[in-house]
Amino acid sequence: MIAVPETRYARSEYGNIAYQVTGDGPIDVVFVGDWMNHVEWQWEEPRHARFLARLASFSRLILFDKRGTGMSDPVPLEELPTLEQWMDDVKTVIDAAGAEQVALVAHAAGGAMAMLFAATYPERISGLVLLSSFATMRRHDDYPIGIPPSVADSVFEWLSEGWGTGDTLDLMGPSGAADPELRQWLGRYQRLSASPGAAAAMIRWVLRIDVRDVLGAVRVPTLVVTRAD
Repeated sequence: MIAVPETRYARSEYGNIAYQVTGDGPIDVVFVGDWMNHVEWQWEEPRHARFLARLASFSRLILFDKRGTGMSDPVPLEELPTLEQWMDDVKTVIDAAGAEQVALVAHAAGGAMAMLFAATYPERISGLVLLSSFATMRRHDDYPIGIPPSVADSVFEWLSEGWGTGDTLDLMGPSGAADPELRQWLGRYQRLSASPGAAAAMIRWVLRIDVRDVLGAVRVPTLVVTRAD
């Protein structure tokens, strides 16, 4: 069984950010999860724990909960963090961990903030890995492959209604949808990450993210990983 690292708190001007440090490799790596997270409960899913342990096997791995989610301080629903404020959370955590330069490994909606961070603080970033990430999700006049607004609204309704049940696995991870233990873990992971109201507000916010204008400013070595089809 993989041991869960000790959870610590880094203090920023906006509140307390929960974070963990594990591994003693020669490089510092920060894993930036999707918009939701819970630094302790994420270790309870064996496959995800193995993924994190593999990162920590060659690095000093830094994990954290963005403000408003998980074990970090909550935020008012009418004052959701901006990408720039979540970016400050990363800076606060890596400073607290004593890291000068880090590689960012970012998943899904965490990728947008990681791209913005890499463009803003290139001297703090040694490399960027984007896992199933996006610069924007919605369709725009100059971005026809995005999700049409009507579909985005339907996705929002479906995700919001199924929050905390694990039913979102049917769409987000259909290959594991028949696994009752995974569904149970995901349901609790969602409940521990954010309340239904906070989740609905943040999902709607994520669907509006657009960082395409900063992509040209990303100058650090970057690996983009996504599944086929």
